[in-house]
Amino acid sequence: MSAEWPASITIRNAQGPSPFVLICEHASNWMPPDYGGLGLPLAALSRHIAWDIGALDLARHMAARLDATLVEAGASRLLIDLNRPTDCASSIPEMSEATVIPGNCGLAEAERQHRIETWFYPFQSGIARLLDTRLSANRASVIVAVHSFTPIFLGQARAMQAGILYRHSHRFGAALVEALSGAGRAIAHNQPYQIDDASDYTIPIHGERRGLDAVLLEIRQDLIATPGGVADWAERLCAALVASDPTQPPAATQ
Repeated sequence: MSAEWPASITIRNAQGPSPFVLICEHASNWMPPDYGGLGLPLAALSRHIAWDIGALDLARHMAARLDATLVEAGASRLLIDLNRPTDCASSIPEMSEATVIPGNCGLAEAERQHRIETWFYPFQSGIARLLDTRLSANRASVIVAVHSFTPIFLGQARAMQAGILYRHSHRFGAALVEALSGAGRAIAHNQPYQIDDASDYTIPIHGERRGLDAVLLEIRQDLIATPGGVADWAERLCAALVASDPTQPPAATQ
């Protein structure tokens, strides 16, 4: 755990020509050393409760393949979840999966506001500025949030390999599922959960509120646990995104 504070937000390849803007809200499991791991053993910070394992590596590979802009978070979701409204109970979770987070229990309002101002606002305002700049330059923007999910959740195995989560972007989301399916791959619509205003931020606020196409990718963590797995899924996802690009006219049918 580095004592050097990372940036709340890092934007890579801001001038990349791709219409896709990749956002990795759960990229890091870092937290300030003086927070004492929020009372958790060090091993707990390597689990999914602290970050989306493999998501950052996958997002970086995808950004390189697409020559796309990538937005990365700098701190653990246990400090404050950057894909949750601040009035959501899981914004600063007292329990994640079946694990109590001692350092978040009975949190003082001053500390809550400190985390919002230190990590949440800079991240969201940075994305907003990025999208505003693209709009001013007449550049198309398609939001793609990159996440990963656990193979087993609360004792229940998850057989699907990936989920494409969408709400307003029906055509884009459905096209991605179709492009990724086949060859025995289990790709799900709106799983392992569904997007809603009460518990999601990136898609409703940065995507839908701006009238942009926006989807959230969920890839099962064991499939991107190795460099080879990351590379395979990055290639697969990038091909599907290019084939489904909503900024391009649909292919002509014979």
